[in-house]
Amino acid sequence: MSAQREDIIEAISHDPDFDVIVVGGGINGIGVYRDLALQGLRVLLVERKDYCSGCSAAPSRMIHGGLRYLENGEFGLVRESLAERDGLLRNAPHFVQPLPTTIPIVSLFSGSLNAVASFLRYTDKPANRGAMPIKFGLSLYDWITRKDRTLPKHRFRSAKATRKLWPALMAGLRYSATYYDAWISHPERLGLELIIDTMAQNPRCAALNYATLERKGSEYFLSDHQTGREYSVRTKTIVNATGAWLDESLGALTADKKPLEKLVSGTKGSHLILENKALLEALNGHMMFYENRDGRVCIVFPYLGKVLAGSTDIRVENASRVKCEEHERDYILSSLSLLFPEIEIASEQIVFSYSGIRPLPRSDHNFTGRISRGHFTKRIGSDVPQFCMVGGKWTTFRAFAEQTTDEVLKELGHDRSKHTSTMPIGGGRNFPENAETLIDEIIQNYSVGPERAAHLARLYGTRAHDVQAYCEARGDDRPIVSGSSYTAGEIAFLVANEFVTSLSDIVLRRTDLAITGQLSSQMIDTICQITSKMNNWSAAKARQEKQTLIAELQNFYGVSEDMLETRNHIRSDQCDQTQKPV
Repeated sequence: MSAQREDIIEAISHDPDFDVIVVGGGINGIGVYRDLALQGLRVLLVERKDYCSGCSAAPSRMIHGGLRYLENGEFGLVRESLAERDGLLRNAPHFVQPLPTTIPIVSLFSGSLNAVASFLRYTDKPANRGAMPIKFGLSLYDWITRKDRTLPKHRFRSAKATRKLWPALMAGLRYSATYYDAWISHPERLGLELIIDTMAQNPRCAALNYATLERKGSEYFLSDHQTGREYSVRTKTIVNATGAWLDESLGALTADKKPLEKLVSGTKGSHLILENKALLEALNGHMMFYENRDGRVCIVFPYLGKVLAGSTDIRVENASRVKCEEHERDYILSSLSLLFPEIEIASEQIVFSYSGIRPLPRSDHNFTGRISRGHFTKRIGSDVPQFCMVGGKWTTFRAFAEQTTDEVLKELGHDRSKHTSTMPIGGGRNFPENAETLIDEIIQNYSVGPERAAHLARLYGTRAHDVQAYCEARGDDRPIVSGSSYTAGEIAFLVANEFVTSLSDIVLRRTDLAITGQLSSQMIDTICQITSKMNNWSAAKARQEKQTLIAELQNFYGVSEDMLETRNHIRSDQCDQTQKPV
């Protein structure tokens, strides 16, 4: 066990009294944990796996206003989403950046009547959207942000102008429309930085992953999954932020254990990460927001040197861990072939896939795209009242947290003292207007070159100074494998400071090694050696961690052991090429 975890458990056992316990360490739970802590309350965050490892690890990696929600008449949600998007661009500029988004259009009026019928709730069925309804929607989008505009207004292009910028797009184009939203590079890291900020700003608070909370009689018990130990804790109120597992978790946290009304209606979304140079170049730096043959909206955009494509939207009855199935993979690949018919796109180009369940409010809509992406809280009355967070999405986590916090504060008779709308997050604090300025600072202050400095700035923002200072003080800043941007000292920093409990935590959420297709078996060995030493693992525990990670990559992310081995040789060949004399 890490020293950091031992300190957290010691603090909980020494003082088990909390004002609020937040159950669920996804982005909504983390957001409300931060907001409540900033009001001076003592708050405990409990997550049964790792932070942001469920639905919060499986977004489309867009921070957006929800152009599509206009068809549902959800103007309030769009307005809130656009405000929160702009807030994240300001508060987390190291992770959230503008994303030009282009809609290819093949007709003029198609979908106009359907859009009206959808708005009036006469139909759930999607239909091809022509230039007129798209123009109307984008004009509304611009109108909502007219007072505090952060990003450029939309623009339309003719077929000729479109073809000049994207020559590989499908035939039959009549127009294209480009508007701006944003994308997030490392969502799991943003969640983690919120926790780190919170514990620094209110040291009386605590957060524990790989733990569960359960009510037994009139008492609550916290179980640490790493040691099997159980601790009695007390609280005045509970926030249930378990997302897709909300209905399941209600029973464990209520006094009478009676079945309650279902609150969540989940849908499954899967995504692919592709290594396809031609497709990456064809996108020309834009996201394509386009329709598949069935009328469902799909997306594809450049992501950390690869291509991210998605997504499916499949109703699920029961929450469970999910993976991208073959039929979903084929659905996404076929949509890409429809968009760029001349580019060869094959399953062999997939370096990573992921899937999660969206915790949407319960709905009877036949078409899942019509289910609201809005959010609300439901109070469950008891001797210890419980506030259930229902719905929500990545973009609006701060606003949802604020709403929930205000309800909890009212329950406790406590006034709000701080607001988070303009509060920087983690490495976004003191971030310069130009990222190149930060890169230059890192080069000047530390013994690193431009490539390493850019890596640090991209992963940590202004926290890069802490990371590199730790690496140099440790005296071990060699790459984990030849040619890697990640170093041994950097991995050690993550283990020491970022609540790392398993190899999966590092590979899947603290770094982007897995999702970008860099991960190899050699990297796993090196990372395991570093983590094992720092967390005092036995040889048997280290072997188990490696086996668990490799099985997890195979079963849930489409990364086989053969792929990991092959990447060893690919990287070795690349290093040989770079070392050959010119």
